[in-house]
Amino acid sequence: MASVNPFNLSDSEEEAERRPNETVDTERTPSDGAPGPPPGNPFSPPADAEPPTLLLSSNRTSPSGEGISVSVAATSAMAGSAETRVSVDVIAAQLIRDQYILTALEFHTELLEAGRELPRLRDYFSNPGNFERQSGTPPYLIPTAAGLLLHNRAGSISTLDSLDFARYSDDGNRESDERVAVLEFELRKAKETIQALRANLTQAAESEVPSQERKNFKSSPEIQEPIRPLEKRALNFLVNEYLLKNEYKLSSITFSDENDDQDFELWDDVGLNIPKPPDLLQLYRNCGTPLPSPRDTVDVSVEVNFGDLPGNCIAQQTEVVQELEYQISLLNNEKQSLAEQIKKLKLSPAFLQALLSFCRMCSDSRLGAEVSRIADSEESVMLMLGRCLPHIVPNVLLAKRERMVAHLCQELIPLILCTACLHPEPKERDQLLHILFNLIKRPDDEQRQMILTGCVAFARHVGPTRVEAELLPQCWEQINHKYPERRLLVAESCGALAPYLPKEIRSSLVLSMLQQMLAEDKADMVREAVVKSLGIIMGYIDDSDKYSQGFELMLLSLSDPSERVVSAVHQVFIPAFAAWTTELGTLQTALIPSLLARIEKLLMQGEHGLDEHKLHVFLSALQSLIPPLFAVVLQNAPFTSRAILHGDIPAIEVTRFPRPASPLQDVATIIGSREMLSALLLLYDHQLEHEGTTGWESLLWVVNQLLPQLIEIVGRINVTSSTCVHEFSRFFWRFCRTFGKIFTNTKVKPQFQEILRLSEENVDVSAGNDILTKATVPIYATGVLTCYNQEEDRKLLVGFLEDVMTTLSLSHAPLDSLKASFVELGANPVYHELLLTVLWYGVVHTSALVRCTAARMFELLVKGVNETLVAQRVVPALITLSSDPEISVRISTIPAFGTIMETVTQKELLERVKMQLASFLEDPQYQDQHSLHMEIIRTFGRVGPNAEPRFRDEFVLPHLHKLALGNNSQAVESKRIDIATQLFEAYSALSCCFISEEVMVNHFLPGLRCLRADMEQLSPEHEVILSSMIKECEIKVENRGMADAQGSMSIASSLVGEDAKTKFLSKMGQLTTSGAMLANVFQRKK
Repeated sequence: MASVNPFNLSDSEEEAERRPNETVDTERTPSDGAPGPPPGNPFSPPADAEPPTLLLSSNRTSPSGEGISVSVAATSAMAGSAETRVSVDVIAAQLIRDQYILTALEFHTELLEAGRELPRLRDYFSNPGNFERQSGTPPYLIPTAAGLLLHNRAGSISTLDSLDFARYSDDGNRESDERVAVLEFELRKAKETIQALRANLTQAAESEVPSQERKNFKSSPEIQEPIRPLEKRALNFLVNEYLLKNEYKLSSITFSDENDDQDFELWDDVGLNIPKPPDLLQLYRNCGTPLPSPRDTVDVSVEVNFGDLPGNCIAQQTEVVQELEYQISLLNNEKQSLAEQIKKLKLSPAFLQALLSFCRMCSDSRLGAEVSRIADSEESVMLMLGRCLPHIVPNVLLAKRERMVAHLCQELIPLILCTACLHPEPKERDQLLHILFNLIKRPDDEQRQMILTGCVAFARHVGPTRVEAELLPQCWEQINHKYPERRLLVAESCGALAPYLPKEIRSSLVLSMLQQMLAEDKADMVREAVVKSLGIIMGYIDDSDKYSQGFELMLLSLSDPSERVVSAVHQVFIPAFAAWTTELGTLQTALIPSLLARIEKLLMQGEHGLDEHKLHVFLSALQSLIPPLFAVVLQNAPFTSRAILHGDIPAIEVTRFPRPASPLQDVATIIGSREMLSALLLLYDHQLEHEGTTGWESLLWVVNQLLPQLIEIVGRINVTSSTCVHEFSRFFWRFCRTFGKIFTNTKVKPQFQEILRLSEENVDVSAGNDILTKATVPIYATGVLTCYNQEEDRKLLVGFLEDVMTTLSLSHAPLDSLKASFVELGANPVYHELLLTVLWYGVVHTSALVRCTAARMFELLVKGVNETLVAQRVVPALITLSSDPEISVRISTIPAFGTIMETVTQKELLERVKMQLASFLEDPQYQDQHSLHMEIIRTFGRVGPNAEPRFRDEFVLPHLHKLALGNNSQAVESKRIDIATQLFEAYSALSCCFISEEVMVNHFLPGLRCLRADMEQLSPEHEVILSSMIKECEIKVENRGMADAQGSMSIASSLVGEDAKTKFLSKMGQLTTSGAMLANVFQRKK
């Protein structure tokens, strides 16, 4: 008998089981291409030897070799005949059983190089469970229809490639090292698996194709659905496998480098529980094979008699099932957790719906419904023609006026869209869409809405590719059209089509188009539409590299001169941009810190003059970010997963949040629903009140970083700038109202109170500790303490203002911070009673310094308070102070009395005030009170032009005349200079008032002459101006008979001729009306 090639023997036990009675003696012919046995092969038997018959049991061979059961006949046959040839499979089994792993691996490698692959060795070395070690615990055997399969409960996903064969050296004590190495490897692979699972779930969630688009893809086979991430990874794996099998190794290496986020050696990396498809070649060969019909298949069941199995196997199987169920439950929990995290990262449907609502489209009319419903078959086309033609034909016959032509064009929109959608020729489709965009010369709002509705319907039907190729070029052509209505159509189209464009085009071409229009278009309404469309783009953009471009667009649009554009920024762009930065995780790390840095830089640069407009831009943007910031705090709280929507959820109070500027700034819209927000608010308040903020990173950032930085900025702004104080006050008010009362009381107020420690040391200006004189005081009082209006809140505000007034007064510190608080609070009538309570505290205070401060504060309050309160609360308090033992207190009441004369119309009230002022001027005890006279003259100059004419003519001007006359005989030159300074400013202010001829002759001209007498000695250049004023008044009196009879006339308007008027005003312009500078002039003359 010819020599037998040992590699032609049975390579597996399966073959032996199938042919138990056959003799394995098939010889491979030279045509098979397999090399013959080498000379001297020890396994080659003599030519006439019979190959042994191996009878294997039904037990499958386990990876450790323990499951082999060779029949007695086979064993005796091998032992009894030295010439009996041994199967390579038996050799492999023996090596594995005796744990000669390296020898078995070398044997496996040689077989592979020879072109023969032994299934036993292949299966063994590709099974990761064969290389795990468990001390004292034998592997479990799982009964199957084919035998017992080994199952190791501590399953590892290690493979032959990752096996460290150094561990299997011949040293005796290696168990512990091996176990540690295996556990480390298992841990690393488990982490990689979890990471891949997260990535797959995230990509799966992000790649959801809307049902409408899937329907469009099915109805239009020519439109290809975009590839999903899972499909891409599967195709990548199959392509790489094909390249390796066909010796394209360099291409495979390059392909792997270009997809470095995928493991091409492990199919499980493609996705979770995804079966591996056939290779590319098999897919290609079977692509045209029809699937088997259902009637060609039958259900087959296999019965296993568990009674035949050993009892311990059943128990072990039960344990394995329980272990698997436990693992499944863990995976399900993690899947649910990851799904919740993905849900947090996505914009809520309510927010997207509110965002798209700014695309004005028309679908509530017959024509709007027709436009939004594009026909997709011959039958539907015929039906549409049947519906539209009856409306078109009459208009064609009557289309003589332009309005009728425009209406006819509107009726043509559904026909044009339907044809453009279904026409097979690209050139014709382009021409039809060109007609659509140029159909109406200057489309109005309704017509633009109709065209936009049609464009969106077209985009839904044809898919992103055709939208990019066919619709966008039409927009680009009209970006610089001469008619603003056409450019407006382009701007609105970019926003309306944003959800239907490829993401790459959305963040590149469309963004660039809108940026160009924002910077260059002169029409406010176009830029407004551009800003809204930019907001919609930001809601759909997913390229994180565009963040800086979006930030610059926000600042550019906020600086727009048009109020309607800025309003659109706050309503649409900023909320959408904030939502995107929330997805990126940069709201707290980049966006808000960038705005704060710009505010700080502005304050540093504005030491000699703050740019209040830029400050308003940055601070208003920061204010619009408060709702999304609060939403981030709620969505990342420790209690978020415990929010339950079913059950009795109380409704949110109407006044819980400030009124939002738009639906996109509504916290409920950002969160997703009012029910979810209500549930979260309950948990939020409970957490703050009872459990604290430990581990609550998003809120800790607000408390420990944002608040201290804002308070530090507030301390640096100019307290005399009412605009800045008002801006920051409104910001803190909205901030505290949004974050709630518990947060305000426990987190905001303590930080302010820490730096506003009310003591005299805190206003030591010389030591640099002057925080009570800064803007921190009015902003804390008006922005934080006014957030809530309950009794305890009002008491806290009253106490704070009283303490500030007392501390500043006793420290002789500037009162600017207290004045700013009164001005800001006085603008709201709700706080008038409260402020009067604070002032009454000052009126009855034991310190004269505090009483003086209270008197001066009345001046600020009088202008906004109604006359009833003035009569009942203000005047009595001032009269009380006007009889104060301290002369300084009495003098301090004069400005408030003057303001009452300027603003009040009640005659009785005016008489009471006039009597009090007359007592100051006529009482002998005040005759030598220089400070009192200075204050009265200053007050007359301030209130005289706006006071009641009778009061001015009968009281102000006569007393000014008397004071000017008395100043001529003043012996103390410094006092004479002061009075002259104030008199000059008062006469300058009153010179433009209507003055009767009698008063002018008896009081005004004599007063000016007395003042000129002082100026002749103190300042000749000012004497020239006074002489000019006197001359003009005299001319007016002389020409009185030639002029029309008038009760009074303005000195400035009665000047003779334009030359005289110009001369007078030019001379007045040469003179500074600053009392301090005028006093300096006088001092130089001494």
